[in-house]
Formats: sequence, C-alpha cells, structure tokens
Amino acid sequence: MQVTDVSRRSPVFLPPPNGNSHRSPGYVPGRIAPVRSPPPPKTKPSQKPSSDPQQGHSSYSFAVGEQKREQATTQRRRSKNTLVCFAVSLLAFFIVLILMLSLTTREVIDENCPDHNPALSSWNPGHDQQKTVIIRKGDLFRLESSATVNSIIIQKGGVLVFADDTEGFKNITLRTRYILIEDGGVLHIGAAKCRYRSKATITLFGRRDEGEEVPGFGRKFIGVRAGGSLELHGTEKLSWTFLSRTLPSSGLAAGGYSFERNFSRGINLRVLDQDTAEVLVVDRFDTHESKNDSRRLHEFLKSLHPGRIVSLAVGDSAVKSLLDETKRIIADLLGSTFVYNLKYRQAWALVGVIGGGNASCSEDVREHENHDTGGQAVARREFITVDGVRFSVSAYSEWREGFPISGFQVEVVDGVMLHMKDDVQSWNPGDRVIIASTDFSMYQAEEFSLLPCPECNKYQVKIQGKPQFTHVGEIIDAIDMRAEVGVLTRNILIHGEMENSCYGNNWCQFFSYDTFGGHIKILGNFTSVHLSHIELKNMGQQVKGSYPVHFHLCGDVDERGGYRTPTYLEGLAIHHSFSRCVAVHATNGLLIKDSVGYDTLGHCFFLEDGTEQRNTLYHNLGLVTKPGTLLPTDRNDTMCTSIRNKVYGNYIPVPATDCKAVSTFWISHPNNNLISNAAAGSQDTGIWYLFHSMSTGDTHGLSPETKAELTPLGIFYNNRVHSNFKAGLFIDKGVKTTNASAADPREYLCLDNNARFRPHVDADPKKPRAVALIDSLISFKNNDLGAWVRGGDILIKNSGFADNGIGLSFASDGSFPKDVGSSQEVSESLFVGESKNYGTNGGQNKYWGVGGGENKTRTLPRNKTFPIRGFQIYDGPVHLTKSTFKHFIPTSDRYTSAVGFFLKNPWQLTPRNNISSVKFETSVSLKVFFGISGPWFEENELDGDKNSIFHDVDGSVTGYKDAYVGRMDNFLIRHPDCINVTKWNGVICSGRYSQVFIQTWGSQNLSMSIVRDEYPSSPMTLRGINSQRASFQQYQPVVMIGKSYTVHWNGSAPKETVLYLINFDKGDWIQVGLCYPPDTTFQVMSDIYQRQSANFDSMEDYGPASSLEDLQKSMSERKFFFDNSTGLLLIFLHAKHSRDGHSYCSTQGCERVKITATIKSKDTSNCMTKAYPKYSKPPKAIIAMPPRTTTQCSNCGAAKMVFTSDPHKTYLQAQIKSLSKEEIQQGDNESFITVNGEMFSFAESGFFLVIVDACTGKVTKNTLFFQLDAKMEKYLNTGIPQRSIVLLSTRNKQSGFGSISQYLVSLGIAKAADLQIKESFAFFGFRGGVNTSWAKLFTAPAGKKLGLLEKYIPLELEEYGCTKADTPWRKDVELLKKALSKH
Repeated sequence: MQVTDVSRRSPVFLPPPNGNSHRSPGYVPGRIAPVRSPPPPKTKPSQKPSSDPQQGHSSYSFAVGEQKREQATTQRRRSKNTLVCFAVSLLAFFIVLILMLSLTTREVIDENCPDHNPALSSWNPGHDQQKTVIIRKGDLFRLESSATVNSIIIQKGGVLVFADDTEGFKNITLRTRYILIEDGGVLHIGAAKCRYRSKATITLFGRRDEGEEVPGFGRKFIGVRAGGSLELHGTEKLSWTFLSRTLPSSGLAAGGYSFERNFSRGINLRVLDQDTAEVLVVDRFDTHESKNDSRRLHEFLKSLHPGRIVSLAVGDSAVKSLLDETKRIIADLLGSTFVYNLKYRQAWALVGVIGGGNASCSEDVREHENHDTGGQAVARREFITVDGVRFSVSAYSEWREGFPISGFQVEVVDGVMLHMKDDVQSWNPGDRVIIASTDFSMYQAEEFSLLPCPECNKYQVKIQGKPQFTHVGEIIDAIDMRAEVGVLTRNILIHGEMENSCYGNNWCQFFSYDTFGGHIKILGNFTSVHLSHIELKNMGQQVKGSYPVHFHLCGDVDERGGYRTPTYLEGLAIHHSFSRCVAVHATNGLLIKDSVGYDTLGHCFFLEDGTEQRNTLYHNLGLVTKPGTLLPTDRNDTMCTSIRNKVYGNYIPVPATDCKAVSTFWISHPNNNLISNAAAGSQDTGIWYLFHSMSTGDTHGLSPETKAELTPLGIFYNNRVHSNFKAGLFIDKGVKTTNASAADPREYLCLDNNARFRPHVDADPKKPRAVALIDSLISFKNNDLGAWVRGGDILIKNSGFADNGIGLSFASDGSFPKDVGSSQEVSESLFVGESKNYGTNGGQNKYWGVGGGENKTRTLPRNKTFPIRGFQIYDGPVHLTKSTFKHFIPTSDRYTSAVGFFLKNPWQLTPRNNISSVKFETSVSLKVFFGISGPWFEENELDGDKNSIFHDVDGSVTGYKDAYVGRMDNFLIRHPDCINVTKWNGVICSGRYSQVFIQTWGSQNLSMSIVRDEYPSSPMTLRGINSQRASFQQYQPVVMIGKSYTVHWNGSAPKETVLYLINFDKGDWIQVGLCYPPDTTFQVMSDIYQRQSANFDSMEDYGPASSLEDLQKSMSERKFFFDNSTGLLLIFLHAKHSRDGHSYCSTQGCERVKITATIKSKDTSNCMTKAYPKYSKPPKAIIAMPPRTTTQCSNCGAAKMVFTSDPHKTYLQAQIKSLSKEEIQQGDNESFITVNGEMFSFAESGFFLVIVDACTGKVTKNTLFFQLDAKMEKYLNTGIPQRSIVLLSTRNKQSGFGSISQYLVSLGIAKAADLQIKESFAFFGFRGGVNTSWAKLFTAPAGKKLGLLEKYIPLELEEYGCTKADTPWRKDVELLKKALSKH
C-alpha cells in the first residue's frame, strides 16, 4: 500500500491576536462548547484505529520529530539573519493584502461558518481506496473536492470541514469505509447558524464479508467516541406536512381510464364529462356489418348535449355499412374531415367535442397494408376539469402483426399537482417526496419526484407520474385524515453503497436485496453531536447496534449531562433503511424533531433497553415500518418461527405472543415525551408503550429496577396513528428479561405479557395514582385496533377514532386480587364507524365490500364479516363520557355497533363500567351489541361474554337514567320490569350490582353453575379462568345486590372455596348457598386480605345457625347454615366497610369468606333438583325501573366539532344539502346549509347563499334568490365582501341554472361548468384574491343525489387577507418548551 506524507502548509489566514487565540486547536467557529471539558473515555480506546500506520492500511499523517527539527533549524537561522524578519514582515503585509482582496472579491467571512475558519487549510486527498487518513492535532482541513479513501480517523484536536460557497455550487462526495471521530476530533458540514448550502455526500462503502471490523463500531460507519464532535447542518427544509386537497388515484377525481382490445369491429365510442373527465358512455357500433348500428350511432350523437367529449376509434373496419347520414352527423357535430373518405380496414381515431367544430377535433388515419398499418392512428386533445386538473383524451387505431387494435386513454397531463397545508417553497424540482397511505394498508404510500412548476403557489408542488391510490387531503366526518407528505431529499446525504442483491450471511432467506448499509453510532462522553436537515439513505444493517443513527450508552445528553446546547436530531430524512431509523439506547434527554423515517426494517424510532427517559420526540413522521430479524418483537410470522438460534431446545416460537410487534415508535419507558408525531403505517403497531421490569440488553443488571410500570407517563399530545395492521396505539406488555431455559424456552427479549402500567406519583405504589393523559390522539384506518390501552389510571380525551376494526379498547391493569382497582376514562372524543373515506382497493388491502351509510363499496378491516365496534368494553372499570358516535350501521355481512364487547372473553367484567353524556347521531343504527352465536363470536358462551354489563348513568344510551345494560339471557341481573332490546341482544334493568370473586382449590376443570332463586330455571354456567394453568380456578359472576343465589358444580365440590366481595359498598349483601354432599363438614371463616403486604387481618370464625330463619335474622353476624336436605351451605356475604374510588375492595382491605370442606363423597355436587322449588322466590325489582327520558340531552357528546392534527387552527364546519325536483317528489323536503351546527333552512325553490367571514367565522348574510336574475348577478359580481366563504345550495331547477357557473369562476372553480344538464348542485367557494384548495363544485345529474355534503374549512388564514396575529398560542409548542425545561 502507498504511504503518503504531506508537509504541513501555513494557513492562508492567521488567527488574530485577541481572546480567540485562547481557543483550543479543535475550535471551529459556530460550535458552542459544552459546559464541561471533554471527559476522558471510560475505557481504553481500541488499538485498531490508532495502530502503527505501517500496520494494515497506509496512513496519511505527519512526522512529529521531523517537524521539531525543522522548527529548531528555522530558529537558528532567524537568530543569525535579520533578513528573515524583513521577509516575515513582508509576508504579513501580503497576507493582509490578500485578506482585503478576499473581503472585496469573495464572500464576507462569517465566524459562524466552520469553513470560514482562517486556520483551515485546503485539502484535496484525491482518490485512493487503500489510503487510511489520520487527522490529528494541528491538522485543520477544509475538504475542497471529492475524494475516496479507505478510512478517516479524526482525533486529538484534528478538524475536517467540508468547503462551501455562497451560491451553493460545491458538490463534494467523500467515499470511505468509515469515519471515526474521537478525543477532540471534529467533523463539520455546516453549522446551526451557518447552514451548508452546497451538495455534500458521504458514501460509506464495503461489504459485510470483507475487511476487519472496528471494535465497538463494526464496518461501514461514522462513529463518535468520547471527546468527538459531529456537526452536520444542511439547508433548512420543511420536513413534512399534510395534503390540503384529496389526491385521487390517477390524479383525476373520476379516475383515469385505459382500454385496449383486439377485433372490436366497427366504431368504438367513449363519451366523457368535460367538467370531470368521467367516462359516461362505453359503446360499440358495428358500422361494417350493420346499417342499424350506423343509424343508432348518429341518433346517439344527436342526443348528446353540446360540450360533451366524444372519442372514436375503428376496430378492424367500419365503412361497409357506414351511412352517409352518419358521416354527415360526425362531420357536423364533431368537426371530422376524414370520415367521408374512410376506406376498408383503414385505421381511424377521433377526439372531438359535440358542437365544437373543426377547432375542437383531433383525428388521424393510417392506411392498411398486408394486415399492418404504418403506425397508429392517434387522436389526442387536452382539456381541464372544473377543479383545474389538465387531462388528455386519446383514441387510437391500428393493425399490429395482423390484429386490429383499438383503444382509449384518459390521463392527467404535465404532472399531478399536490396542494399542501403548509408553505413548501423550500422543496425543489428533483426532490423526492413520500405521500402516506390514508387507507388500511401502509403499502399505499407512494414516492414521487417533484417537477418544475412555475404556475404553483407556495402551497403547491407538482409530481412526476400518477398516483395508484387515493390519498385523502381533507377532514372527513370531523376526523383529520389528511395524508402526510414528507420530503426525502436534503443537500447533505449520507448513504450506504449497496450491492445489487443479497449475499452471504445477510438473512437472504428473508431479503432479496443487500441489507448491509451504513450507520452512525455515537458513544458516551462525546463533546458535541447535532444533526439537522440531512438525508440518510440505505443506512442500517441487520446487525445488532448498527442503525442509521444510534446513541449508544450516552447517558444524559442535555444540560443534566453538562451540555450547554442539548443534543438534538432535527429535520432528518431517513429512508430506505435496513434497520430502524433512530435508536436511543441508555440515553436520556435527546430531542428528535421534525424528522421523517420511511421504509425501514424493524422498529423505527426505537427506545431500546427500558432505561431511556426524558427523551422528546416532536413532530416526527414514520411510515412503512416493516419486519426485521434483530429482535423477536421485530419479526413477522416467518421470521419468528424460522429464527430459533436463541430459544431453548426444540421450542417453536408462537408469532402472535412472542413476536409480531414491530412499531414505528417503540417506547420502552413511559417517562418520555411524544408531541405531534405521526405513525403512518407499520406492519404491526404505530406507537407501542411497553414496560420493562428491569433493564435489558447492554444495560442488563446495571439498573435492575426501572420502575417503568409505576412511572408516570410523560407528555402525550397531538399524535396520530393510522394505516397500521395491528393497532394504532398500544399500551401494554413487556419483554422477557431472562435467557431461554428449560423452565421458559422462549427467546430473551421476546414479547411477554408480564407488565401492567399502573403509574403512581414518584413511581411509588404507596403514593397516589398519577393519571396518564393521552390527549388529542387521532387514530384511523387501523386494521385491528385504533388503540389498546391496559392499565390505570389512564385518561384519553379530545381524541378521534375512525374506520378502525375496533376504535378503542381498555383493559384493566390486571386480574383481581392483584389489581388494586384502577380505572380508565375516555371523554370529549369522537368515534366514527365507517366514514366517507372509502379507500382504494389494492396495495395489499385484503378486504373490499359494501358498507357505511351510503352502502358504497369500500376497503374493510380484518374481514368482510368482522364486527366493527367503536368503543369496546373488555373488563373494567371504564368510564365513557362526553363523546359522540356516528356512522355505525350494520350490513348483511357484519354487525357494526357503537359500543361492543371483547370477543370470546373468558375474563371478568365489572358493573362499574359507566357510560354517560354520550351522543349517538342519526347515522348510528346499532348503539350496543352483546354478540350472538356465529362468525367471530363463536358460541358467545365464555364467562366474560355472559357477564357483559355496563351502567348507563344518565340514560344517554338507553333513555333510562341509572339503568344497567346486560346480556338478554343473563337472569342473575334481571327482574320482571327489565326491558329487552332484541336488536342489541341486551336487556335494560334497574338495580344495584356487584361481583363475587370465587376462587376454588382442590378440584380441577370444574364448571360452576350459579342460579338466582327467583329464576331457578335459568342458571348461568361458568367455565372459570386459568383452569389449565394453575392449581386453582376463579369465577366472577355479576350479581344483583340484595338477592339470593345458589352455586353448583359439574363434579365433586372443591375442598377450599374463597369468596371475595368485589365492588360491594358498606352494607351491601347477598345470600349464597354452595352445594356439597350431605355428610360434608366445614370450617368457615372471614378475614380481610391486604394486597400490598399479602397479610390477613380481622380473622373470625363462622358458627352454625340453627335454621335458615335464624341465619336470615342475623345476616350481619358470622354464621352459616347447612341444609342437609338440599346439600346447600348457606351464608351471607355482607360488606362491613366502605369502599373508596375505583378500588374493588374496601378501604380496610378485601373482605372475604373462606370455606374449607371435608368431603367424603366424590359425587357430583349439583343440588339444583333438591334446592328448587324449595328455595324458589317470586322475582321482583328492588329498585323500580326509572321512567324513560323524553327530553334530548343538551350537553351530551363531545364539545369539539372537529378533531385535527393542527388543533391550534380554527376550522368551520359547513354542510350543504341541495334537492333536485325528483328528490322533492320522492318526499325529501329538507334543503339547508349549516355553519358550525347552526342550520339555515329554505323551503322555496331557488338558489340559497350563506356568506361567512373567513377571518371570524361569523355568518354575515343568508339570502334566497328564486332565479338567476340581474339582482343575483349583481350580488355575485359585487355584493359578496372580500375574505368571504361562499356556500351555495339549490332547490329544484330554476331559471338560470345553466348560466350561473360563469359567476362561480371568480369564487374558486377553474372554468365555467355545464350545469344545464345537471339536476342539482352545491358549491363551497371563496371571494378573495387567492384560489383555495378547498373550493369545490358538486353536481348531480338526473337520477342521482348529492346527499349531505360536508367540509371543514380553515379560518383566519393569512392568505385570505386576515390580520395576522402576533404569535398564535400553540399548545404543542408550549408542551415542547415544558418538556425541554425539565432537562
């Protein structure tokens, strides 16, 4: 290898003799040094990169000894020759002269710019792939040109800075296997106050199977060790935003059209709507064989309305029976000049406009020779829709290899324009952008390049190509479903150089492509790391610890760690990654902001070991998060069962419980902050909070008690989750923290159901609970769950759920008696079953069928028959309040209900599940559903299925205040006045209810039957929980307080039975009779169980009562009565102490009764035939049924009208309902416009306008015009004030209907539409100096209805001309400040 030694040159600029001369040699202008000095490394540095330059690769460094000798010689010469002093003075003069010339001819020196540092010297190392470069103390280099080296080590004060220029014309690419920065070394590309303007690229090359690894870093990396500084700052760009107008598939709202066929003889015809590009008519006229078809053609053309687009193409031949009259009509109506002279088998194509004449006609012919033509006959014309989309209509005809071909195409021309919510002027032609899916499949995300667009305003860009899928750009049904759009291009690019295909030991059985990318790894005690507005492509490796950006065991990286400028990542574009996006490992206080993570393998934003705290993720976008191999939780089914090198023995992992948890945001400790992030598509979950019982991975054992389960939740505000296969938000579970063994053969760090989130103040279970707040979550189009939340106390508020398999499901933080009675609540939220976001079939969407209020085809979650539920009750206690439901309508295929229950539920349900102040809109036809035997529900006979219940506190569900709703066949909770609701499979009852937790020992696999004495013929049989995995069984029936019950078994009675009083208030009681063989003897005692200490207090023995009457007279005393004649042991369960809050048990502990039985017989202990009718009682209500409420709840439902991801902005809800003559004749008389819920109705025919001030949202005028007359024309032209939202509705078809569209052009449509052939229309427009993205004209022809149209229109926008507020208050910004201030 070549050894190169370059003598040090004097820098062009000398440092000035001022305070700056005291700076360290590694100083770079623009860098703020940390408070502390760079600490020494905790461990001895690796010898690999610092080894003798003669060993391994060649080095590029400086001979220190030789430098000293040169300095001594120079000093001697200076002492002997005074001419040297003169020479130095002269040199200084010339340097000053050069400096002055530089300041006048070049850019001004900016001390914030690292490449302006006068101490830097130009560096052009050239291209030598074998050269190792070591930049040491005194080596202050400015890289001026592209270079290739083997590796670069920057250490001991060495500095490497990329050169830049004012115009940004530099284009520097540095290729290397790795860059290692350590011990005072600095790498700068730009600075926070002087952003890099040119194009800089670092290409990391190398294969996994070549070269030696650098210990701690591996291969193909940029690494930062202790004392190192990495500062990369590209040109600022808006990182991501939202669409503000829906982008339809193909770019056309009506959809693109393409058709080609062989042997379609005659004239093939297409008719299009000139305003929408919709293909209205598809027909063929065999004018070769049929004169009737020729007549039919010209009669059809004469029937078309002027302006219609007509496209014709000959298939095979069309002239034999083509009548002269037909030719004349084609020429007159469409402007054809070739039709009169068509020949046999001549190819002919035409595109024209009815009544447009020759100027509107495009046509072409090609001669037929030997079953071929000299190319295609192609006709093509361009048009524009009323929405401003330019499109072309093409027809073609030809003979090709003996086959006659004809076809048509309708497509967008000159690119598709995107309308954005924010200013995107920082995006440039050639940039790559990614548009997120707004459907169930994340694979509907699409990537495009931007085109030049001189006609675009600052909120618009134009993409190359056509979208395959629809991407929603609006708020639908009050839920913000706008697609995220991220820009992937930055002027600083770090990327891995990849092979063409997978090779070697790179998991090629799972990936066909090379997954060995580059990576950036930062170790603890670094001096400074800040990365902003850089692009990371082809980064990450399917190797543990090698991720695009990885903070590894860095500890506190904010002020707590001694950093004056806290460490941050901002504006990163991480895409096409091979392992994660950002990994935060045993690192605290990191800010990750405005970054995009797209198309990665494994968890994207990844908090690793369960010790990471105080990190803040603000306004990041992650999408298309795919499975990877590294951890069990990264893996899909195939990977899970195939990768078994770390399991014990022959264990085969179970994907559903061990793996399948890959998430865009993987949060392993609750004390982190998530603000305004978007998880827009993962194979499993968008945001997953899990709870490590102890630190794992490299920190295993260093922090043995993370207290994650007990730690209060950090800030969670304004996050959105959608297009995830499993769940949008998931709060539950942990990971296995022990190695695989015979006792537990599962792999270390596989998913484990071992954790429950139960936050307390200071993470101390003896202190009060700390409510975990989930504020302003948007969740839509998640296949399974919008959110699954286990634990408590947890509050979800101001949130919106739409188009999920299940909107929201709560689960308690554990089973009694371990659960200490936590609660969960959702309030001020909106649930939408099936919205008007119908989706696009394709992109791995599996299910497509009919649904929603309009009964239209749409994409579906899970399965065509899956029972959609808005709010799912699992166990409880849960509280649903102040929330609204809309669009829950069952179909013939599935049950769709606003409130439902966990399917096939073996668990307990508490009657303390409360619902209050809820609102069901008219689009909800099934409020509640308890399930029914059939698909998905199966037998619907598990213990939880049977005991499903909730309390309707105020009657907002049932109409009966303080009523309980249970399953219709549950006779434990009924009385004669209960009201059956067959549609729900439910029953509404009055009363007071609680639970009995029955735990049995000594008998396995017993089923228990419990009977209320008032309904002896309707027992409830319970299978019990944990019957296969524990030495005991448990049952939890819901019972009505003040009633008597008997308990029976399908085998020998248990030897020990413990009955806990669950949710009993002081003084509550029930009578229970348990069945035993007649010769059984008993020991019965009561005690109070203290769950925290596992101690028992207040133990008392029960004594026998002489009779049932004696027992009933002294129910508060500790007595039992054994009825030998029936085999029933009768006792009272009577609560002695008060209960507090949501706790299952009393303030003194859990009151319980323990029965120990000495049983001689093994007979089945079922006493029902003996017990009844002896103990039968007439049924009666203890608490009478309340009267049905007759007044509508005025304060029910969510207060908010719209749920958006920019809650600091104000939106106007506008609804328009127009009516055609046909609709009125069919009995529909409601025509109106509503503004923020205020309805403006009109009953007379005409044009109805409502004008709203776009700055204040106030209605300024509403008026009805009976026809388009001079008065209305004047009003439309000059009467509507500037900065006004214009809402226009129609009723019946009046004079001037077809002429009004010309007046709508100035209000937002792109051209005058042909309304004469429409029966009704509605219009949302704006009077002002700008074209808005939301302006829209809706029309309906005869036989079709517009229905109710709704838009959410932004108010107070600067572009409207509204007075700009100083600085609008933003909660997300304030919360970000709060999060960072805690550092």
